[in-house]
Amino acid sequence: MRNPVPVIVLAQLFGTSLWFSANSAADDLIRQWGIGPADIGTLTNAVQLGFIVGTLSFAISGLADRYAASRIFAVCAVLGALANAIFALFADGMASGVPLRFAVGLCLAGVYPLGMKLVVSWVPERAGAALAQLVGMLTLGTALPHGIRLAGTGWSWSATILVSSALALLAAALILRLGDGPHLKRRHDAPPLRLGRVFHTFSIREFRASAFGYFGHQWELYAFWTLTPALIVIGGLALPGSPALSAYAFTVIGIGALGCQIGGWCSQRFGSARVAAAALAGSALCCALFPLAIGWPAWALTGLLLFWGATVVADSPHFSALSARACPPEIVGSALAFQNAIGFAITMLSIHLASARVGQWHDAIAWLLLPGPVIGLLGLYPLWRAGSNKPPEKLRS
Repeated sequence: MRNPVPVIVLAQLFGTSLWFSANSAADDLIRQWGIGPADIGTLTNAVQLGFIVGTLSFAISGLADRYAASRIFAVCAVLGALANAIFALFADGMASGVPLRFAVGLCLAGVYPLGMKLVVSWVPERAGAALAQLVGMLTLGTALPHGIRLAGTGWSWSATILVSSALALLAAALILRLGDGPHLKRRHDAPPLRLGRVFHTFSIREFRASAFGYFGHQWELYAFWTLTPALIVIGGLALPGSPALSAYAFTVIGIGALGCQIGGWCSQRFGSARVAAAALAGSALCCALFPLAIGWPAWALTGLLLFWGATVVADSPHFSALSARACPPEIVGSALAFQNAIGFAITMLSIHLASARVGQWHDAIAWLLLPGPVIGLLGLYPLWRAGSNKPPEKLRS
């Protein structure tokens, strides 16, 4: 195929719309199920836990590199769509909702990391810029349920969630038709895919620096996305449950796709490490400023949230590009899945703390997220100090 990247990123957009589909219905679920905001965090964390279990299984077993990435992606997207639809149609409380959201996360483990592997398998020579598009679609996929909810004002919450399932089925069809790229095929002299070989990657200095930068980034990212509606309400920009809140949330989260695109362009000139460091510094500034910005004019506070939404995710594709370049090509899928697993384990803690304490901490909840980008900058320091002069797209041989 002459240009496979648009197909992959579109499928990523549709497939990852499953991730936060329940969050778009948070107000209805709180009202109908008689639950609180902390329970919405629990539903989100159920997805995160499923994703962690799935990515660890793919990584440690080597399954992410034993079978065609396109087939794993397609199967997992179909199963995720099914679990999401069952949640929409039959879940009636936390007891049934949590296991189904866990199942959605389990399936997403075959969508997000395998989507990254597909990109590298098709266009390794421009992996940094292409992964920026891919993560941009993940960001839009995260925002998409809020956009669906806004467009379908008057729809039931279950109908909104079912749209995400339909989109995930379309994602499966797109990737199954595309197939795998010609790169990342196993060399005849490559070591066998032994159980647990992925742990070797942390002995590689460049991989270790990229991974620790990513771990700090993850402390902030998903907690920010989970808190976005609450931050908008705290800032006095919209009322709970209003169409304006859905519009704001969609825009603040969705603008991260633009941040990823700009970061992808910049990486071709400045290198992935420096772009990631700049994004970490920008989002750290937003974490620090938000509690001080309450009372600012609406346009100024909106601008701060939009800048936060753009920078909080702009670094994400570059951690993947740096890590993919640092590790042996025959275990790229497993290495990215393992890095994702640890990163998403970190998100569970930050989401739980942020959801549980936002009612008490109010605007100061932003400071709970601040250690993430600061630690990420420190972890990434060996790479951005050196400027990451090696081309970010070139894979380790």
